[in-house]
Amino acid sequence: MNCLILAAGYATRLYPLTENFPKPLLKVKGKTILDWLLEDIHSSAPADRYAVVTNHKFAGIFREWAPADVEVVDDMTSTNETRLGAVKDIQYAVETLGLEGDTLILAGDNLLDFSLGFFVEYAKAKGTSCIMRYYEENSAKLHKSGVVEIDGNDRILSMEEKPAEPKSHWCCPPFYWYKAGDIARIPEAIAAGCGTDAPGAYAAWLSARTEVHAMLMPGSRYDIGNLESYKRVCETYEGA
Repeated sequence: MNCLILAAGYATRLYPLTENFPKPLLKVKGKTILDWLLEDIHSSAPADRYAVVTNHKFAGIFREWAPADVEVVDDMTSTNETRLGAVKDIQYAVETLGLEGDTLILAGDNLLDFSLGFFVEYAKAKGTSCIMRYYEENSAKLHKSGVVEIDGNDRILSMEEKPAEPKSHWCCPPFYWYKAGDIARIPEAIAAGCGTDAPGAYAAWLSARTEVHAMLMPGSRYDIGNLESYKRVCETYEGA
């Protein structure tokens, strides 16, 4: 299994904290966001290879931080306006590193209060590419997220990023498990017009063509999107 962390964004909503520093390396209770994620993976579902894909502006900072077992991939972009987008970053990292096999893909700016080991076990049991889902009551948030419809066996019936008219209240956080054969289809998806900015765009494209399942999250997810949410996450972890 490979573990690929997406960290190529510019986090403009967190300025001035992230104007010259990458969001995934902000600290929460004394540890970087990435350290929290990687410590969980190391202990619950160790990978054969670990990689972080980032941009040229922050690549040096990530290389200074990176443990010996984490490879850093520079996507060679330097501004928010020229960013590749998450799906193209995945493709770039896979091709640059020659990654083969099943791959766990994580957004580097989210924290979870449960172990990702549950997700890896679920995906292996299903034997398909998988995503996660949680129930979102707030309709306004549904318009800004990936939304899925599922059957009684968790199979995705439909998935749409930032839908104008959400078909359910099942939201998808940016955590994905792709089978080797499915991750190899990313170039095909891009050529066919798949969106490339949101990471869930590829999962939506794939689920319309093959079997993909969506695991119900057994806990909560903390999305660090702006200064207020970062402060809230820090307070939550400090109080735990």
